Amino acid sequence: MLRRPFLSALLAAFAAVPLTLLVGLVATPAAHPAAATPVRVMPLGDSITGSPGCWRSLLWNRLQSTGHTDVDFVGTLGPQGCGQPYDGDNEGHGGYLVTNVANQNLLPGWLAATRPDVVLMHFGTNDVWSNIAPATILAAYSKLVDQMRASNPAMRIIVAKIIPMAPSSCAECGQRAVALNAVIDGWAAGKTTAASPIVVVDQWTGFSTTTDTYDGVHPNAAGDQKMSDRWYPALVAALGGVTPTPSPTGTPSPTISPSPTVSPTVRPTGSPTVDPPTTSPPPAGVACTASYRITNQWQGGHQGEVTVRSTGTARTTGWRVTFTLPAGQQITQTWNADLTQTGSAVTARNVSWNGALAPAAEATFGFLGTNTGTATAPTATCTAS
Repeated sequence: MLRRPFLSALLAAFAAVPLTLLVGLVATPAAHPAAATPVRVMPLGDSITGSPGCWRSLLWNRLQSTGHTDVDFVGTLGPQGCGQPYDGDNEGHGGYLVTNVANQNLLPGWLAATRPDVVLMHFGTNDVWSNIAPATILAAYSKLVDQMRASNPAMRIIVAKIIPMAPSSCAECGQRAVALNAVIDGWAAGKTTAASPIVVVDQWTGFSTTTDTYDGVHPNAAGDQKMSDRWYPALVAALGGVTPTPSPTGTPSPTISPSPTVSPTVRPTGSPTVDPPTTSPPPAGVACTASYRITNQWQGGHQGEVTVRSTGTARTTGWRVTFTLPAGQQITQTWNADLTQTGSAVTARNVSWNGALAPAAEATFGFLGTNTGTATAPTATCTAS
């Protein structure tokens, strides 16, 4: 039994020991590793992005369901409701022009408040509506990119070719959107860097103002789904710090337009290049069909799309589609196919990555064209090899 004088001395000795040392003598639980910092993604644009911009809710929930839970959508604006829970922060400012955002230096404040790692930018629709020249819009893009990189030198930037436009009050807007989209790839190729890559996502191809918008400009539910599907593979690649490459048409992931764009092969009328005659039958079990449709049109021009489907029992190694253009129509640009045109006769062949199709698989190629009157779809014939 301790005598009282000794006990008093012992207590006095403990009282003189610093508290931090006493705490160190007590067993403490092991520290938990810090949680991974989420990747901060800023959706940037106008009302197509933010009012309500429900493609964002679809994109967010798809990311969550596929295991990409370390993502934080950021912006100084909040969600406007889309019928499902989601991270709705964004910089989708209804009615804004990208040229005004650049001229008024609005972006640096938004960047400072949100500190994004990735920017998804669909911007320029109101500028097109205001008949601002593509070169002026691209200059605004460049200024915004410079400001993004000043905020974060490793900013990953995903820029959209804007969806088509056919507002009732602007007959020329459809062709103006085409003119802007036609120069985005080249701009991105000249502006991209290894530290801060710019990837172009083609939101225009396959998007119909008739079926995918409710007013010729803003996406409806079908349009929101298409936009989400186009953003998804590019964003997933950016989350991993990888610049994506084009996905073969016919795979579940939508095609991402590469930067720079590979120049289409469209040989003019009277070109000396002709298609060699095909005399040998296709291998046993190999067959295909082709369906041609007009996806969008405006005064003097249109967009078309051909879907090639493997209908045989064996895998194709290539395909060839032929059709005859109606009078007054001419193809001016194509993608996802090697196309030749002699007079009204057109032949399109697969490119290197979309010729091999398993049974029931599909590939799609598209094109722009000019027309007099209303563009109509010809009958297309497919031959597989």
